[in-house]
Amino acid sequence: MADPQRVRTLLILGGTGDLAERLLLPGLARVVSRGRAPGLTVIGSGSREWTREQWQDRMRACFAQASEAADESAAEYLADTVERGRYLQLDLSKGAELADRIRDLEPPLAVYFALPPALAVQAVGKLQAGDLPPDTRLVLEKPFGSDQASAVALNEALARLVPEENIFRVDHFLGMTTVMDILGLRFTNRLLEPAWSNLHIEKMEIVFDEQLGLEGRAKYYDSAGALKDMIQSHLLHIMAFMAIEAPATLGERDLRDLVAATLRASVADPATSRRARYTAGSVDGREIEAYADSPGVDPSRGTETLAEVDIRINNDRWAGVPFILRSGKAMSRARKEVLVTFRPVSHLPEGFTGITDLPSRLRISFGPAEIELELNINGPQSVFRLERTGLKGPTHVSHLTPYGEVIESVLNGDPLLSVRADIAAECWRIVDPVLQAWASDEVPMESYPAGTQGPPGWNTSRADL
Repeated sequence: MADPQRVRTLLILGGTGDLAERLLLPGLARVVSRGRAPGLTVIGSGSREWTREQWQDRMRACFAQASEAADESAAEYLADTVERGRYLQLDLSKGAELADRIRDLEPPLAVYFALPPALAVQAVGKLQAGDLPPDTRLVLEKPFGSDQASAVALNEALARLVPEENIFRVDHFLGMTTVMDILGLRFTNRLLEPAWSNLHIEKMEIVFDEQLGLEGRAKYYDSAGALKDMIQSHLLHIMAFMAIEAPATLGERDLRDLVAATLRASVADPATSRRARYTAGSVDGREIEAYADSPGVDPSRGTETLAEVDIRINNDRWAGVPFILRSGKAMSRARKEVLVTFRPVSHLPEGFTGITDLPSRLRISFGPAEIELELNINGPQSVFRLERTGLKGPTHVSHLTPYGEVIESVLNGDPLLSVRADIAAECWRIVDPVLQAWASDEVPMESYPAGTQGPPGWNTSRADL
């Protein structure tokens, strides 16, 4: 159940940084413009010597798109929030200074760590029990640690500061729209629910391929790579919601308990994992230099830009079904979807021609937001010749951005969209063996030219997918 006490003060640590500018503040603007953050004071902080006016200018610029589409009341909400904005110059290496500044802020308070992972961990470590006002909410970006042991240590440090229900580990892929689209599709359609098991499903592929290359993110990305950046967090969560048992309710306890149980049953075999890195190429006419030659990249690190992991969920429903999680950069086309491949029919009557060996598939796309059921039907030229058709329709699109949905859940005190402590640790437990195998060079680093769909030998790189 949502906390009845709405957040009055949002402190953004790292407010002068890229994350706040590109995603956090524009997402907040959508919430504010709809009157869902009444009286909220947004305080930016950073090491820069900014004035209050400079911070308000940043807020105003980040609110601009929402302001352009705003009616009179929405424009007033946005302007009022900008006017209340304040700035704090903070040295996060000094725990006492951070604690003293936080104590002066009006509760209920949310502290958003919009910081590089190492700096966020450092800031958490500087705080002590009792430093934070009652009911303070702490909001952290992924990755939550760098392996299972560090995730557990970070969880313990956070638990010393606030109770678990006040810790929001943000995964913006888990926006309310994404989660509810999956759950609504799975559990409200009699057509699908009886077939949602290893008896009828051959495999699931969860893919997030993008055309973007490094785009100036070498400082973070070169220490993470595709496996840590995407699969360890975002795609494992999507997999869990695709695979969970039916919850009794849509309450956070019911849903997150089932997500945790699904992840506990999940294992990855390093021997079937794959990794690759893009070389120079062209995407939509835009030249992209080789990843290893990009500014800020250390080629000796062996950071992958394309990763693929085969997950097996060892329970009665999913035993034997591969869940193939893949994410890559600098691809020829963007592909952000779940592809469910059903098993072939038990018997195909003799006499049909054409497409006789292609099984039915369900495609859930997150960009654009739509669903398509691919079926075989009789073609117009001959009733004996099978052809492919698709039944396609849009899924729900929120008026909020994914970050807007996450921020609103923080302001309301609803932990449904946050990652629980045990779930964060389980995600690392699944991928740690793969990371160790890669660090030992047990899995070769392959390559693919930017602007292609990855190494041609990978099944997931086929053009017909």
